This record gives sequence, C-alpha cells and structure tokens, in this order.
Amino acid sequence: MKILVIGPSWVGDMMMSQSLYRTLKAEYPDAVIDVMAPAWCRPLLSRMPEVNQALAMPLGHGALEIAQRRQLGKTLRNSGYDRAYVLPNSFKSALVPFFAGIKQRVGWRGEMRYGLLNDLRVLDKPAFPLMVERYVALAYEKGRVTSAAELPRPLLWPQLVVSQQEQIETAAEFGLSAERPVIGFCPGAEFGPAKRWPHYHYAELAQQLINQGYQVVLFGSAKDHESGEQILQSLTAETREHGCNLAGKTQLEQAVILLAHCQAVVTNDSGLMHIAAALNRPLVALYGPSSPDFTPPLSKQARVIRLISGYHKVRKGDAEQGYHQSLIDIQPARVMEELTQLLADNQESQCGY
Repeated sequence: MKILVIGPSWVGDMMMSQSLYRTLKAEYPDAVIDVMAPAWCRPLLSRMPEVNQALAMPLGHGALEIAQRRQLGKTLRNSGYDRAYVLPNSFKSALVPFFAGIKQRVGWRGEMRYGLLNDLRVLDKPAFPLMVERYVALAYEKGRVTSAAELPRPLLWPQLVVSQQEQIETAAEFGLSAERPVIGFCPGAEFGPAKRWPHYHYAELAQQLINQGYQVVLFGSAKDHESGEQILQSLTAETREHGCNLAGKTQLEQAVILLAHCQAVVTNDSGLMHIAAALNRPLVALYGPSSPDFTPPLSKQARVIRLISGYHKVRKGDAEQGYHQSLIDIQPARVMEELTQLLADNQESQCGY
C-alpha cells in the first residue's frame, strides 16, 4: 500500500503526527508513507523511520490557491497512491489528494469537506481529548475505534532518530565543551511572553546548574535571541562562559541534533518541547495559560509543572514584561527539584538498576 499524508504546518503538530505514521506501519507493515508538508519540516520527517520521503508543499499556509493545488494534485496522479490521510482540518488541505484522484481519502470532517474526503470521520471531541489520539484513530478502519479508550495501548509515541556521532560532531561545531554535560533551555514560545517562564527564573536555574558542573545551552528562533541574552547576562561574570545562546544561530536540523545531545531539557510549551520529548530527553515542561490537556509532551521522561487549571486564552500577561502570573509563580527551586529527580532516574535506568 502506498500512502500520502497531508501533514500539519506547526512543529508540535508535525511531531505528534508521527504517532499516526508509526501506527500505520504497525497495521500495514508493507506500507510506503510519503508526507507532504512545508519544506521546513524535512529535518523532522527525515528522522522518522516510518516516512519514505518528504514532499514539499510549495503553497503558503494560509493561501487557498485552488488552481495551484489542482496542478499540484495532477502531478501526483501517476504516483500510485492508494490512500491519503489529511491531518489539517481546513478545506484547502483536502484539495491536493482530491485532484490527485487518490481512491481513498481519509480525515476528520473539519471545514465542510464532503466529497473532497470520501472516508469522512465525524470527530467526537470529548471522546478523543488528545490531539495525538485523534491522529492515531485515523489509522484504523472507519467505525473500528469510536473513543480514545478503544485505541490499542500503548500508543506509539513520536521517536526521532539521531546518532551519537552526529551529536558529538555538531556539539564540537558549535564549540560546546566536552567536559561539561549539557542542559538545554527552550525559553521561547509562540504568541509572546504570556507562555514563557520569566527569563530571570531561567537565569537563576542556569546559575545553579552551572555551579553543579553543567553547561547551559539556549535554543530557539531569532526572535528568542534577546531573551537568551537576558538570561546569560544575569549570570555571574565568572560562570557566563558556561552558557551558550544558540537561539537564532542553528538550523532546525542542528537544533534537533543538539537537543538529542542534552542530558535534560527545561522548556516552555513550544514546538521544541515536542521535539525534545520525541528524542526521549528528560524534560521539565512549564505551562501557564496554555494547557497540557490537549497537546502534552509525549514522553515517560517528561514532567509538567502547571499551577492553574483550564485553558486561558491569554496572549499577554498582566505582570511586568508581559509574563503570566501563573508562570511567575513557578519557582526555580521547584523546577530544580523535578530536574534533579529526572536526571537521577535517567542515570539509574542507564546503569540498569
């Protein structure tokens, strides 16, 4: 069976979609799975063993462009796809498989996609509370799974593959010390500071870790570089050399490799959080107004700290510098406690205790 997946356009969603690919391979071992997604997704898809190839989606995330989608679909008509899975819920995302003439087109109903999808599923949201469960449910024949409770367990969570040699070479390329183990920080988040743990808390935690013999490496996009510098400048002058701000300085491919190299990761609710979870790194995830109830980090080595309940649609906190009070209230000592326990547990598991 040859399968085309129309993949998501966000880092976290793309990571969670791997659970679908892993489940499809378990159900259909001979399946060949291609994923069409934005070109930036290639570094992630290339590290998913279940994916045969990544096909670049050349059209913009918000663009309808029916004529271009029709043309793109026509180029796939002779590719031999037996089935398509459409993961985004938008009308436009279902157009390419339809124009490609793929016989079976599977997806949730979404934006009135009758006809475009001919294996249309109606989502009962309370029955599938997690996004990953909604993805995985599509792998099974229609009607076989009507709730998350009926999904075979354990779910096949995302797992990215990075070699040890890649980690050593990339760490050396960025000048990371081979003498000190690395703790990764991901201090950025979409939609501004309301979803970010305050930089001064990160700085206090970094100081403690450096004093214990670690080096701290900060990851993120170019827009996170300034907050990374705030963290480093808050360290004492004599320990600042053991901090490294790589926000905006790495390609996604390099960030994935370096996150795999970390002994542990401390992160806000972000795409990098989901990557670190898929790399099976000991992980402390810090949540404020966003909720882990829908898209938690999928790893047994992840610990979530959140002091409030429910979802709060907050884009800017009312505290100083835009931070949300619930994140301000998470003290570095609490994070250090969780991190220390995770590191100890991971050490024991490696030693076979």
